[in-house]
Amino acid sequence: MARPPIIINRLDAERLQRLIDAASGKELAVAELLEEELARGEVVDPEAIPADAVSMNSQIQFTDLTRGRQLVRTLVYPHMLAATEDGISVMAPVGAALIGLRVGDTIDWPLPDGGETQLRIDAILWQPEREGQFHR
Repeated sequence: MARPPIIINRLDAERLQRLIDAASGKELAVAELLEEELARGEVVDPEAIPADAVSMNSQIQFTDLTRGRQLVRTLVYPHMLAATEDGISVMAPVGAALIGLRVGDTIDWPLPDGGETQLRIDAILWQPEREGQFHR
């Protein structure tokens, strides 16, 4: 299973750990995968996030290679989902897969139904750190 190296903003990592700790029910499987990602990721200060890395609140253009579909989504915390038109929760299986990836990366990711999907990051259309917003 392909899992490229990932890089995570320290503030995002702290917030994500709180979400993981509070997870219950159907969120538990995604929380466990997300926790594995945080454990293997390189955690850096927000100012050190590369412009081509997916951070929280980034708008990402990616391809679901399994289904042959290109999508544009903004990676958000669950409480922001309703307020974000193209939002995808970091606690959703595909959302958890995106965090920390860089443009050009491809990742194989398990799905709740026992299947797997393969995602490729094509572009980061907007990223808070790139815009100087380090505390979103």
